[in-house]
Amino acid sequence: MSNTAITLCSQALIKLGAKSITSFNEETTESEVAGQLYDTILQDLLSSYPWRFALKQSSLGRLQAVPLTDYQYAYQLPNNCLRILSAGQNTKSSGLKYRIVGTHLYTNAPEVILTYIEKPDESTFPPFFVKALVANLAAEFCLPLTESTTRTDYMRKIASEELVQARLVDSQQATNSCFQDFSLIEVRE
Repeated sequence: MSNTAITLCSQALIKLGAKSITSFNEETTESEVAGQLYDTILQDLLSSYPWRFALKQSSLGRLQAVPLTDYQYAYQLPNNCLRILSAGQNTKSSGLKYRIVGTHLYTNAPEVILTYIEKPDESTFPPFFVKALVANLAAEFCLPLTESTTRTDYMRKIASEELVQARLVDSQQATNSCFQDFSLIEVRE
C-alpha cells in the first residue's frame, strides 16, 4: 500500500480507536480533525530534524533586485523549502554567510548552492518516518477526538519514543564523521 495523506491519517485514527477516513471531505469529526491538522503536523515534523530522505540541494537563481543593506545579492528560495540547513558556493555546500529575509536569501556570493529540507511526496517516506509520523498524528488527533488529557499524554509519550527511534535510524544513513587532524593522536604515533 502506497502512503498518502489519507492512509497516514487513517492509520493514526485507527491507532486511537477512531474510524478511518477515505477523504478529507467526509462529514465526520475524524475527517475534519485530520484535514485541519495533517499538513501542519507533517511540516513541523519534517522541519524539526534534517531527515536524509527530505534533503535537497539546488542552485538558486539570482534576482535582479539587490538588498538595501549589508549584502550584494538576493536569491529566491525554492517554493518547497521548509528549512534551510546550509548555503555554499562552487563545490562546497556550506560556509556561506547569508541572511533570510522573507522568501529571499541575501549574501555577498555571486552564486549559491542551498541545502534544505523539502516536503517530499508521502509515497517516498521511509518506514521509520511513517511510524513516527503516524504516532505524532495520533497524539495530536487524540485530544480533539477523545477529550482525554490522560490518553493524549500517553499518545505523546509514544510519539516521542517513535521520534527518537526514527532519528536514530535516519542518523545511521551517512558516513560517520571522524577527526581529521587531532594533535593528541599524532603525538602518540
